[in-house]
Amino acid sequence: MKETVFITGAAGFIGFHLIKRLIKNDIKIIAVDNLNPYYSASLKQSRLEELYKLEGKFNFYKGDIEDYIFLKKLFEKYKPKIVINLAAQAGVRYSMDNPTIFLKSNIVGFGNVLEISKESKVNHLIYASSSSVYGGSYQLPYSEKNKVDHPVSVYAASKKSNELMAHTYSHLYSLPATGLRFFTVYGPWGRPDMSYFLFTKAILQGKAIDVFNYGDMKRDFTYIDDIIESIVRVMKKAPTTNSDFDRNNPDPSHSWAPHRIFNIGNSTPVKLIDFIKMIEDLTGKKASKNFMPMPKGDVQSTLADTSLLEEYIDFKPKTSLKEGLKKFYIWYKNFYKI
Repeated sequence: MKETVFITGAAGFIGFHLIKRLIKNDIKIIAVDNLNPYYSASLKQSRLEELYKLEGKFNFYKGDIEDYIFLKKLFEKYKPKIVINLAAQAGVRYSMDNPTIFLKSNIVGFGNVLEISKESKVNHLIYASSSSVYGGSYQLPYSEKNKVDHPVSVYAASKKSNELMAHTYSHLYSLPATGLRFFTVYGPWGRPDMSYFLFTKAILQGKAIDVFNYGDMKRDFTYIDDIIESIVRVMKKAPTTNSDFDRNNPDPSHSWAPHRIFNIGNSTPVKLIDFIKMIEDLTGKKASKNFMPMPKGDVQSTLADTSLLEEYIDFKPKTSLKEGLKKFYIWYKNFYKI
Protein backbone atom coordinates (compact mmCIF):
# COMPACT_ATOMS: atom_id res chain seq x y z
CA MET A 1 0.00 0.00 0.00
CA LYS A 2 1.68 3.20 -1.22
CA GLU A 3 -1.13 5.71 -0.72
CA THR A 4 -0.69 8.66 1.63
CA VAL A 5 -2.75 8.12 4.79
CA PHE A 6 -4.37 11.08 6.56
CA ILE A 7 -5.03 10.50 10.27
CA THR A 8 -6.96 12.77 12.63
CA GLY A 9 -6.63 12.44 16.40
CA ALA A 10 -2.97 11.59 15.87
CA ALA A 11 -1.85 12.27 19.44
CA GLY A 12 -4.69 10.26 20.91
CA PHE A 13 -4.39 6.75 22.27
CA ILE A 14 -5.47 4.83 19.16
CA GLY A 15 -4.00 7.37 16.74
CA PHE A 16 -0.57 7.10 18.36
CA HIS A 17 -0.47 3.30 18.13
CA LEU A 18 -1.80 3.28 14.57
CA ILE A 19 0.80 5.76 13.35
CA LYS A 20 3.55 3.83 15.10
CA ARG A 21 2.47 0.69 13.24
CA LEU A 22 2.13 2.41 9.85
CA ILE A 23 5.52 4.12 10.13
CA LYS A 24 7.06 0.69 10.57
CA ASN A 25 5.20 -0.38 7.42
CA ASP A 26 6.87 2.52 5.54
CA ILE A 27 3.59 4.31 4.84
CA LYS A 28 3.52 8.10 4.39
CA ILE A 29 1.37 9.68 7.09
CA ILE A 30 -0.16 13.13 7.41
CA ALA A 31 -1.37 13.54 10.99
CA VAL A 32 -3.39 16.20 12.79
CA ASP A 33 -4.48 16.77 16.38
CA ASN A 34 -5.68 19.80 18.31
CA LEU A 35 -3.98 18.62 21.55
CA ASN A 36 -7.01 19.68 23.57
CA PRO A 37 -6.81 19.63 27.38
CA TYR A 38 -9.62 17.10 28.03
CA TYR A 39 -6.86 15.00 29.55
CA SER A 40 -3.12 15.54 30.03
CA ALA A 41 -1.67 17.43 27.08
CA SER A 42 1.77 16.34 28.30
CA LEU A 43 0.85 12.69 27.71
CA LYS A 44 -0.22 13.55 24.17
CA GLN A 45 3.03 15.41 23.65
CA SER A 46 4.97 12.40 24.96
CA ARG A 47 3.21 10.20 22.42
CA LEU A 48 4.25 12.56 19.64
CA GLU A 49 7.82 12.57 20.90
CA GLU A 50 7.83 8.77 20.68
CA LEU A 51 6.66 8.98 17.07
CA TYR A 52 9.33 11.56 16.19
CA LYS A 53 11.97 9.06 17.33
CA LEU A 54 10.93 6.67 14.58
CA GLU A 55 12.40 6.92 11.13
CA GLY A 56 9.48 7.29 8.79
CA LYS A 57 7.33 9.51 6.60
CA PHE A 58 5.43 11.30 9.35
CA ASN A 59 4.19 14.89 9.10
CA PHE A 60 2.29 16.34 12.06
CA TYR A 61 0.11 19.46 12.11
CA LYS A 62 -1.58 20.97 15.13
CA GLY A 63 -5.13 21.95 14.25
CA ASP A 64 -8.80 21.19 14.65
CA ILE A 65 -11.11 19.22 12.36
CA GLU A 66 -13.72 21.89 13.08
CA ASP A 67 -11.50 24.24 11.02
CA TYR A 68 -12.59 23.52 7.45
CA ILE A 69 -9.94 25.73 5.84
CA PHE A 70 -7.14 24.10 7.83
CA LEU A 71 -8.22 20.62 6.70
CA LYS A 72 -8.85 21.68 3.12
CA LYS A 73 -5.35 23.09 2.71
CA LEU A 74 -3.75 19.89 3.98
CA PHE A 75 -5.83 17.74 1.63
CA GLU A 76 -4.92 19.96 -1.32
CA LYS A 77 -1.24 19.79 -0.43
CA TYR A 78 -0.89 16.05 0.23
CA LYS A 79 -3.84 14.53 -1.70
CA PRO A 80 -4.37 11.58 0.67
CA LYS A 81 -6.29 8.58 -0.65
CA ILE A 82 -6.98 6.94 2.72
CA VAL A 83 -8.44 8.93 5.61
CA ILE A 84 -8.77 7.61 9.16
CA ASN A 85 -10.83 9.83 11.43
CA LEU A 86 -10.02 9.16 15.08
CA ALA A 87 -10.48 12.74 16.26
CA ALA A 88 -13.45 13.15 18.57
CA GLN A 89 -14.39 14.47 21.95
CA ALA A 90 -14.43 11.34 24.11
CA GLY A 91 -16.02 10.53 27.44
CA VAL A 92 -19.54 9.22 28.03
CA ARG A 93 -19.87 10.85 31.43
CA TYR A 94 -18.15 14.04 30.28
CA SER A 95 -20.82 14.41 27.59
CA MET A 96 -23.51 14.64 30.26
CA ASP A 97 -22.22 18.04 31.43
CA ASN A 98 -20.57 19.31 28.23
CA PRO A 99 -22.87 18.39 25.32
CA THR A 100 -22.01 21.32 23.05
CA ILE A 101 -18.34 20.28 22.88
CA PHE A 102 -19.44 16.92 21.48
CA LEU A 103 -21.73 18.53 18.93
CA LYS A 104 -18.91 20.72 17.63
CA SER A 105 -16.16 18.12 17.42
CA ASN A 106 -18.07 14.95 16.70
CA ILE A 107 -20.73 16.37 14.39
CA VAL A 108 -19.37 19.57 12.81
CA GLY A 109 -15.80 18.28 12.74
CA PHE A 110 -16.73 14.94 11.22
CA GLY A 111 -18.95 16.74 8.70
CA ASN A 112 -15.87 18.64 7.51
CA VAL A 113 -13.92 15.39 7.16
CA LEU A 114 -16.73 13.88 5.08
CA GLU A 115 -17.14 16.90 2.84
CA ILE A 116 -13.42 17.28 2.12
CA SER A 117 -13.01 13.53 1.62
CA LYS A 118 -15.82 13.67 -0.93
CA GLU A 119 -14.31 16.64 -2.75
CA SER A 120 -10.88 14.98 -2.73
CA LYS A 121 -12.25 11.70 -4.10
CA VAL A 122 -10.74 9.69 -1.25
CA ASN A 123 -10.52 5.94 -1.91
CA HIS A 124 -11.44 4.90 1.63
CA LEU A 125 -12.60 6.78 4.72
CA ILE A 126 -12.38 4.86 8.00
CA TYR A 127 -13.93 6.48 11.06
CA ALA A 128 -14.18 5.67 14.76
CA SER A 129 -17.58 4.78 16.09
CA SER A 130 -18.24 3.18 19.47
CA SER A 131 -19.97 0.35 21.27
CA SER A 132 -21.87 3.17 23.01
CA VAL A 133 -24.23 3.35 20.01
CA TYR A 134 -25.97 0.20 21.29
CA GLY A 135 -27.26 2.35 24.14
CA GLY A 136 -29.95 0.96 26.39
CA SER A 137 -30.35 -2.30 24.49
CA TYR A 138 -30.10 -5.53 26.53
CA GLN A 139 -29.83 -7.60 23.34
CA LEU A 140 -26.45 -9.31 23.80
CA PRO A 141 -24.13 -9.96 22.13
CA TYR A 142 -24.19 -6.63 20.34
CA SER A 143 -24.39 -7.27 16.62
CA GLU A 144 -24.07 -4.83 13.73
CA LYS A 145 -27.34 -6.33 12.50
CA ASN A 146 -29.16 -4.93 15.55
CA LYS A 147 -30.87 -1.55 15.47
CA VAL A 148 -29.18 1.21 17.47
CA ASP A 149 -32.06 3.60 18.04
CA HIS A 150 -31.80 4.16 21.79
CA PRO A 151 -28.56 5.98 22.74
CA VAL A 152 -28.28 6.94 26.42
CA SER A 153 -25.60 9.65 26.22
CA VAL A 154 -24.77 12.61 24.00
CA TYR A 155 -21.50 10.87 23.13
CA ALA A 156 -23.38 7.79 21.89
CA ALA A 157 -25.81 9.95 19.92
CA SER A 158 -22.90 11.77 18.26
CA LYS A 159 -21.34 8.46 17.21
CA LYS A 160 -24.59 7.16 15.76
CA SER A 161 -24.87 10.47 13.92
CA ASN A 162 -21.43 9.85 12.43
CA GLU A 163 -22.60 6.51 11.06
CA LEU A 164 -25.69 8.07 9.52
CA MET A 165 -23.70 10.95 8.04
CA ALA A 166 -21.11 8.59 6.55
CA HIS A 167 -23.78 6.38 5.02
CA THR A 168 -25.44 9.39 3.42
CA TYR A 169 -22.16 10.50 1.82
CA SER A 170 -21.54 6.95 0.63
CA HIS A 171 -24.98 6.89 -0.97
CA LEU A 172 -24.95 10.37 -2.48
CA TYR A 173 -21.32 10.62 -3.56
CA SER A 174 -20.08 7.00 -3.72
CA LEU A 175 -17.59 7.68 -0.91
CA PRO A 176 -16.32 4.31 0.38
CA ALA A 177 -16.56 4.49 4.17
CA THR A 178 -16.13 2.05 7.05
CA GLY A 179 -17.27 2.69 10.62
CA LEU A 180 -15.57 0.82 13.45
CA ARG A 181 -17.39 0.34 16.74
CA PHE A 182 -14.62 0.08 19.32
CA PHE A 183 -15.32 -1.80 22.55
CA THR A 184 -13.52 -0.37 25.65
CA VAL A 185 -9.99 -0.04 24.31
CA TYR A 186 -7.12 -0.30 26.80
CA GLY A 187 -3.35 -0.75 26.91
CA PRO A 188 -0.02 1.11 27.20
CA TRP A 189 -0.14 4.86 26.49
CA GLY A 190 -3.88 4.76 27.19
CA ARG A 191 -6.34 7.46 28.20
CA PRO A 192 -6.08 8.64 31.84
CA ASP A 193 -9.87 9.04 32.07
CA MET A 194 -10.50 5.32 31.49
CA SER A 195 -11.30 3.02 34.42
CA TYR A 196 -8.18 0.83 34.22
CA PHE A 197 -5.96 3.93 34.29
CA LEU A 198 -7.92 5.65 37.06
CA PHE A 199 -8.07 2.51 39.19
CA THR A 200 -4.36 1.78 38.82
CA LYS A 201 -3.40 5.32 39.79
CA ALA A 202 -5.76 5.48 42.77
CA ILE A 203 -4.83 2.05 44.13
CA LEU A 204 -1.11 2.86 43.97
CA GLN A 205 -1.72 6.17 45.76
CA GLY A 206 -3.93 4.58 48.41
CA LYS A 207 -6.99 6.54 47.30
CA ALA A 208 -10.55 5.23 47.03
CA ILE A 209 -12.06 4.30 43.67
CA ASP A 210 -15.67 4.81 42.55
CA VAL A 211 -17.30 1.47 41.71
CA PHE A 212 -20.44 2.13 39.71
CA ASN A 213 -23.55 -0.05 39.82
CA TYR A 214 -21.99 -1.56 42.94
CA GLY A 215 -19.53 -3.50 40.77
CA ASP A 216 -22.28 -5.29 38.86
CA MET A 217 -21.33 -4.13 35.35
CA LYS A 218 -19.61 -6.00 32.55
CA ARG A 219 -17.28 -4.64 29.88
CA ASP A 220 -15.81 -6.17 26.75
CA PHE A 221 -12.21 -4.91 27.07
CA THR A 222 -10.21 -4.84 23.81
CA TYR A 223 -6.43 -4.61 23.81
CA ILE A 224 -4.93 -1.83 21.70
CA ASP A 225 -2.80 -4.13 19.49
CA ASP A 226 -5.93 -6.01 18.42
CA ILE A 227 -7.61 -2.72 17.54
CA ILE A 228 -4.64 -1.64 15.43
CA GLU A 229 -4.36 -4.98 13.61
CA SER A 230 -8.05 -4.72 12.75
CA ILE A 231 -7.74 -1.15 11.44
CA VAL A 232 -4.71 -2.02 9.29
CA ARG A 233 -6.57 -4.92 7.71
CA VAL A 234 -9.73 -2.87 7.18
CA MET A 235 -7.66 -0.16 5.46
CA LYS A 236 -6.90 -2.59 2.64
CA LYS A 237 -10.56 -3.44 1.98
CA ALA A 238 -12.67 -0.45 0.96
CA PRO A 239 -16.42 -1.18 0.83
CA THR A 240 -18.10 -1.54 -2.54
CA THR A 241 -21.67 -1.13 -3.73
CA ASN A 242 -24.05 -4.04 -3.24
CA SER A 243 -26.71 -4.44 -5.91
CA ASP A 244 -28.20 -7.42 -4.04
CA PHE A 245 -29.05 -5.42 -0.94
CA ASP A 246 -32.66 -6.09 0.10
CA ARG A 247 -34.30 -2.73 0.72
CA ASN A 248 -37.52 -4.44 1.77
CA ASN A 249 -35.67 -6.06 4.65
CA PRO A 250 -32.66 -3.78 5.25
CA ASP A 251 -29.69 -5.09 7.24
CA PRO A 252 -28.16 -2.28 9.38
CA SER A 253 -24.67 -3.79 9.06
CA HIS A 254 -24.28 -2.94 5.38
CA SER A 255 -25.97 -1.16 2.47
CA TRP A 256 -26.41 -0.83 -1.25
CA ALA A 257 -23.96 2.07 -0.85
CA PRO A 258 -20.20 1.52 -0.29
CA HIS A 259 -20.52 1.71 3.48
CA ARG A 260 -19.87 -0.90 6.18
CA ILE A 261 -20.03 -1.07 9.98
CA PHE A 262 -17.96 -3.44 12.13
CA ASN A 263 -17.62 -4.23 15.83
CA ILE A 264 -14.09 -4.55 17.17
CA GLY A 265 -14.19 -6.26 20.55
CA ASN A 266 -12.65 -9.13 22.46
CA SER A 267 -16.03 -10.90 22.94
CA THR A 268 -15.11 -11.79 26.53
CA PRO A 269 -16.91 -9.46 28.97
CA VAL A 270 -15.51 -9.14 32.49
CA LYS A 271 -17.44 -8.11 35.58
CA LEU A 272 -16.26 -4.80 37.04
CA ILE A 273 -15.53 -6.22 40.47
CA ASP A 274 -13.40 -8.98 38.89
CA PHE A 275 -11.63 -6.38 36.77
CA ILE A 276 -10.69 -4.46 39.91
CA LYS A 277 -9.37 -7.68 41.47
CA MET A 278 -7.02 -8.10 38.48
CA ILE A 279 -5.58 -4.63 39.07
CA GLU A 280 -5.25 -5.34 42.79
CA ASP A 281 -3.29 -8.49 41.95
CA LEU A 282 -1.00 -6.55 39.60
CA THR A 283 -0.27 -3.77 42.06
CA GLY A 284 -0.15 -5.99 45.13
CA LYS A 285 -2.51 -3.58 46.91
CA LYS A 286 -6.16 -3.68 47.92
CA ALA A 287 -8.51 -1.03 46.60
CA SER A 288 -10.61 1.13 48.86
CA LYS A 289 -13.99 1.11 47.13
CA ASN A 290 -16.83 3.63 47.02
CA PHE A 291 -19.81 1.60 45.80
CA MET A 292 -22.14 3.80 43.78
CA PRO A 293 -25.32 3.47 41.65
CA MET A 294 -25.29 3.28 37.87
CA PRO A 295 -24.61 6.65 36.18
CA LYS A 296 -27.48 7.82 34.01
CA GLY A 297 -25.53 7.78 30.72
CA ASP A 298 -23.86 4.41 31.24
CA VAL A 299 -24.85 0.87 30.21
CA GLN A 300 -25.05 -2.40 32.15
CA SER A 301 -23.02 -4.66 29.88
CA THR A 302 -21.17 -4.76 26.57
CA LEU A 303 -20.35 -7.82 24.48
CA ALA A 304 -19.22 -7.69 20.86
CA ASP A 305 -20.30 -10.10 18.17
CA THR A 306 -17.29 -9.90 15.83
CA SER A 307 -18.32 -12.55 13.31
CA LEU A 308 -18.72 -10.01 10.50
CA LEU A 309 -15.26 -8.57 11.19
CA GLU A 310 -13.68 -12.03 11.24
CA GLU A 311 -15.29 -12.92 7.94
CA TYR A 312 -14.22 -9.63 6.36
CA ILE A 313 -10.56 -9.43 7.45
CA ASP A 314 -9.80 -12.94 8.73
CA PHE A 315 -8.87 -11.67 12.18
CA LYS A 316 -10.41 -11.78 15.66
CA PRO A 317 -9.19 -9.78 18.67
CA LYS A 318 -7.77 -12.32 21.10
CA THR A 319 -5.52 -10.73 23.74
CA SER A 320 -6.73 -11.75 27.20
CA LEU A 321 -7.50 -9.02 29.72
CA LYS A 322 -4.98 -10.45 32.17
CA GLU A 323 -2.22 -10.32 29.55
CA GLY A 324 -3.18 -6.85 28.33
CA LEU A 325 -3.39 -5.34 31.82
CA LYS A 326 0.03 -6.73 32.64
CA LYS A 327 1.50 -4.96 29.59
CA PHE A 328 -0.28 -1.75 30.58
CA TYR A 329 1.03 -1.93 34.14
CA ILE A 330 4.62 -2.46 32.99
CA TRP A 331 4.31 0.64 30.79
CA TYR A 332 2.62 2.63 33.57
CA LYS A 333 5.41 1.94 36.06
CA ASN A 334 8.08 2.82 33.50
CA PHE A 335 6.38 5.97 32.25
CA TYR A 336 5.60 7.37 35.69
CA LYS A 337 8.85 6.01 37.17
CA ILE A 338 7.18 4.06 39.96
